[in-house]
Amino acid sequence: MASAKPRLQRKRAAQAALHVKHKMLSAHVGPNLLGKGKMRLPRAIPVREGDVVRILRGSYRGKEGKVLSVDSNSGRVVIDGITIEKVDEKKVERPIHASNLLIVKMDDTDPWRRKRYEEG
Repeated sequence: MASAKPRLQRKRAAQAALHVKHKMLSAHVGPNLLGKGKMRLPRAIPVREGDVVRILRGSYRGKEGKVLSVDSNSGRVVIDGITIEKVDEKKVERPIHASNLLIVKMDDTDPWRRKRYEEG
């Protein structure tokens, strides 16, 4: 961001284009994936549905789960098994910011994504 003011940083992040917000949904890649075989992964990649992630911050620290949905508008990710109980005792998914996650296993069913991170 160009400004040091938190207010303007929040404003620019909220008004960013969708292709920029997609990059903001990046999470660090686990050490087991960084040097794995023919995959050449950068330090952080955007989170997608189907990835297995570990939560690094907050009250759910250490838990792992599969990504159910990604909301690029709010920058949050819904993970399987991470729920909160509302006052009326209804269980709902707890969205977690992508920066608090670590990608443990990447979903490589998408041929474009697989090709992008292969050598050659």
